[in-house]
Amino acid sequence: MPYFVYIPQCADGSYYTGITTDLTARLTEHETGADPKAYTFNRRPVKLAWQDSFSSQDEAFRAEHQIKGWSRKKKEALLQNDWARIHEIVKAERKEREARKRTKFDS
Repeated sequence: MPYFVYIPQCADGSYYTGITTDLTARLTEHETGADPKAYTFNRRPVKLAWQDSFSSQDEAFRAEHQIKGWSRKKKEALLQNDWARIHEIVKAERKEREARKRTKFDS
C-alpha cells in the first residue's frame, strides 16, 4: 500500500504537510472541513500543491516530518521540484548557523 506525503496550499497562502494512504479522500476531508480542529479548517479552500508516494509508512513519516521542519522558501522550492534551489537554501542556512556559533563563541 503506498503512503502519500502531500502539501496543499491554503486560501491564506500557508502550506499544510500531511501523510495519508488515500490522497483523494484526505483532500476531500480538508476541503469539506471534516475536522473543525484541523489546521486547514479555517483556511479553505485548499488546493493540492505537491505530493509524493512512498512504499512504507516509515519512509513517508520521515519525509513528512523533515518537510514540516523546512522553511517556506525550501517548501516552495520543493513545490517547483527545484532541488538545486533546496541545496542552495541548505548551504545558506548552514553558513548562517556557523556564523551565529562563531559570534556566540567570540562574545
